Amino acid sequence: MVTIIFESHSTTFDNENHLSSGHNDVGLSPLGMQQARELGERRKAEHFDAIFCSDLQRAYKTAEIAFKNRFPIIKDKRLRECDYGDLTRHPSSEVDPLKVEHINKPFPNGESYEQAARRMKEFLEELKRDCEGKKVMVIGHRATQYGLEHWIKGVPIKDAVTASWKWQPGWVYSY
Repeated sequence: MVTIIFESHSTTFDNENHLSSGHNDVGLSPLGMQQARELGERRKAEHFDAIFCSDLQRAYKTAEIAFKNRFPIIKDKRLRECDYGDLTRHPSSEVDPLKVEHINKPFPNGESYEQAARRMKEFLEELKRDCEGKKVMVIGHRATQYGLEHWIKGVPIKDAVTASWKWQPGWVYSY
């Protein structure tokens, strides 16, 4: 079994401007940098065998600011947000209502949530093989968490995508 602590990346400039980032490599805002420092403080007494994060800077900068060099930080593109394609950086108020339409069908010139979940399955199978008996943190995006909910807890992708989401200080998964 692998113990996974999931944390969402800290706040970005796109978050503050209510834009759907997708694969856009947007930076952390000053608030996001503060949140990353708070993550490190909140988790300072814990040990992680590794911190896995998306290769988008909002995820890996969250890890670097929070943990500096305390643990190995491993970037993995499979942990990215869903690719919104042509809708990248469009207002969240425009993209959010369309998400349910893109569970199976890719966003125009992007990917579907099922495709994003398949990326997560590959990651999780590798994690299970290489990290048995270890405790790791995953810092990612909503699509990252949808994959965790689906593959570990058996939540249908559609239910994960359409469930209301509220930030909390970490989610724990056993895989």
